[in-house]
Amino acid sequence: MEKRRDFIKKAAITSAGIIAGNSLFGMSAKSYRNIIGANERIHVAIIGLNGRGSSMASTFARQKDAEILTLCDVDTRVFAKALKAVTDNNKTNVPKTEGDCRKVMQDKNIDAIYIATPDHWHTPLTIMGCQSGKHVYVEKPLSHNPHEGELAIIAARKHNRVVQMGAQRRSAPILTEGIQQLHEGIIGRVFYAKTWYTNDRKPTFLKPSTAPEALNYDLWQGPAPRLAYQDGLIHYNWHWFWHWGTGEALNNGTHEVDLARWGLGVDYPVKVTSSGGRYGFKDDWQTPDTQVVTLEYPDRKMIMWESSSVNGRKIEGDERGVIFYGENGSLSTGTDAYKVFDLKGKLVKEVSPKIKEEAVQGRNTASVSLSMDSMHVADFLDAIRNNRKPNCDVEIGHKSIIGMQLSNIAWRVGRDLHLDPKNGHILNDPEAQKLWKRSYEPGWEPKV
Repeated sequence: MEKRRDFIKKAAITSAGIIAGNSLFGMSAKSYRNIIGANERIHVAIIGLNGRGSSMASTFARQKDAEILTLCDVDTRVFAKALKAVTDNNKTNVPKTEGDCRKVMQDKNIDAIYIATPDHWHTPLTIMGCQSGKHVYVEKPLSHNPHEGELAIIAARKHNRVVQMGAQRRSAPILTEGIQQLHEGIIGRVFYAKTWYTNDRKPTFLKPSTAPEALNYDLWQGPAPRLAYQDGLIHYNWHWFWHWGTGEALNNGTHEVDLARWGLGVDYPVKVTSSGGRYGFKDDWQTPDTQVVTLEYPDRKMIMWESSSVNGRKIEGDERGVIFYGENGSLSTGTDAYKVFDLKGKLVKEVSPKIKEEAVQGRNTASVSLSMDSMHVADFLDAIRNNRKPNCDVEIGHKSIIGMQLSNIAWRVGRDLHLDPKNGHILNDPEAQKLWKRSYEPGWEPKV
């Protein structure tokens, strides 16, 4: 179980201060001398600018102790929007644009990179960043497959870099308080967490075509073995194809399962089951649109994740969420707030953000919560300045996504998986083990 540093101090940080761009965490005189000078801005490159990337570019631009030096994407059509997102939030920050991430790595003026590319690029770019001496903020999931997650940990430790995965709830102060309450026994022994995600996504049909001139499709594919371009894949529907994406389980399930694992205080599962399929439409999707996953852990604990991607009816009144069940009651959350109920379902405690934030948008692909984004970015920058692990360190991220990666493997082979609780490795199933890693385009294999 990961214990949080300076819990009381961090829980007291208000959203307003961080949204305004201030990193309010306490810093000692000694810590100011670590790596980045106390009066120096951390120079950042944003890699991947569609949707989420442009939103986070504006979030980084609002941080007073950071400066965006470079905006990088393989599609030149997105530069204007991303530049506007930065300058609208910081008129003095006018970054340059770059079409090749490898040139970003060569720029010694860049201290840190932010990655919002497709999933198949996440770990290769994380490794490249660490090897280039840069700190890394990588969006979830940390990796495309379990083997890559292990490589990412090795790279971060070998090069002593801060690597933060984009699990923003880890930096939300009221939610952190709620998790601490769980660990202190507010509902007794916690043994089960129910999590869910809902949406009303439409069918996806791909058509053979020619890549637009503005798009460097070869570099977009990068580490993935080459496949012909098809209309309808870029820039979002790659999520539903195993060659590049990881399905709804990692696209959205990562957030709730990370929170559930945190609250239960568990690391690697011992058994994974996964049922479901492409039930809503007959189209080109490869990943499930309807899925139920159970992750069983040592000490009689379990997480359940339910996905309904093509029917937007809310569950428990929310688009997405988490409920923890314990001996003496339950605790529900999912945002920077929480509610506690007794065994009969009576509300006995409710804690909301100290300062009212914008409404959480559970299905917004650019940002579910701008304030939680800001707090997580502030934690990343502070971790760099203080030479410490961030709230969602690379190892925490790996432990949170490996269960969902294994659930996809279980679904693909059509049976439960039994696992080593020390590291999540698959036991006695050679066919499933083949999906532990992937093949790469020659010359693109990630190495540490």
